Amino acid sequence: MNTREDQLKAFGRLLTIMDELRVQCPWDKKQTMETLRHLTIEETYELGDAILDNDLEEVKKELGDVLLHIVFYSKIGSETNDFDIADVCNSICEKLIHRHPHIYGDVKVDNEADVKRNWENLKLKEGKTSVLEGVPKSLPALVKASRIQEKVAGVGFDWEEPNQVWEKVEEELQEFKDEVNAGNQEAMEGEFGDVLFSMVNYARFLKINPENALERTNKKFTKRFQYLEAKAKSLNKNLKDMTLGEMDVFWEEAKKR
Repeated sequence: MNTREDQLKAFGRLLTIMDELRVQCPWDKKQTMETLRHLTIEETYELGDAILDNDLEEVKKELGDVLLHIVFYSKIGSETNDFDIADVCNSICEKLIHRHPHIYGDVKVDNEADVKRNWENLKLKEGKTSVLEGVPKSLPALVKASRIQEKVAGVGFDWEEPNQVWEKVEEELQEFKDEVNAGNQEAMEGEFGDVLFSMVNYARFLKINPENALERTNKKFTKRFQYLEAKAKSLNKNLKDMTLGEMDVFWEEAKKR
């Protein structure tokens, strides 16, 4: 691994390249925070994919892309004299020191739950009126549900035992079933949302990340379906012309693989 001196040298090299690109490259010169925003989101998702695939070489590359965006935003901020990369670094350093009084102060904690509780309480003391203010409005719904539940649990609004959460899941499932039987579309949607929300909560108690779990299932399904497509193609068959029984044979093969 590189020494701290090498790490700082590499970071300085990136800052220099960013300075040069901002002056010399037609594309880089035109970018604003707004034009970079959707690209940053895309890079973050690509990093997430690499992490789920456990492809560390790809993780390294995607981290570089995300870091480039951080440096890019900081460069733009420096051009308007609002902030630069040093301000960004110092800001997060101060926040980390302030919110870890059990490391940099005299606060005692016994476990991870104590740390999270202190973190949320400190944020309220900093002027936030709600523990939910830190949950971005644009988060995907599944991730947002998870973050909301983590936030409120951090201040003690939580179930005590996993079995209590599962009972809530069963209750919501029954309410959803009742609305399905009644045929009320709007009510069905509302109850389905409640089922998902309660399942996300149960996952939290089991220490399962629901977003990661669902994405792994997405990837698993995709691989199996693509195997099915490949087998059909090898037999010169069109999936639309195959029966479910025929397709299921290849699906079971994919599962065994």
